[in-house]
Amino acid sequence: QVQLVESGGGLVQAGGSLRLSCAASGGTFSSLAMGWFRQAPGKEREFVASISRSGGNTYYSDSVKGRSTISRDNAKNTVYLQMNSLKPEDTAVYYCAAATARTPVGATYKYWGQGTQVTVSS
Repeated sequence: QVQLVESGGGLVQAGGSLRLSCAASGGTFSSLAMGWFRQAPGKEREFVASISRSGGNTYYSDSVKGRSTISRDNAKNTVYLQMNSLKPEDTAVYYCAAATARTPVGATYKYWGQGTQVTVSS
């Protein structure tokens, strides 16, 4: 059973930056494709970014492309989401998720963290 714990959320002004972290335990991290998702109040959860097991392939939603970078450190069992030029519409609970797949493309995310709140003030 894989456990995921997110951290790094908080309150930031528009234009600011945050780095979210997701620490994994209970499994072989390097065998997991990882993703970040978010859910704003009253909206459905949406994909933000994902990364392959090796970290060699990354994918982004159009809403964050160019402003965010997903990365992973397999030695530390941690995946990161660096978010820059934050906008009020980025306000949401951000969730980390893991899939037992080589690539996150088309993968089913079986494991989810509890989420971390990101609030961007205008």
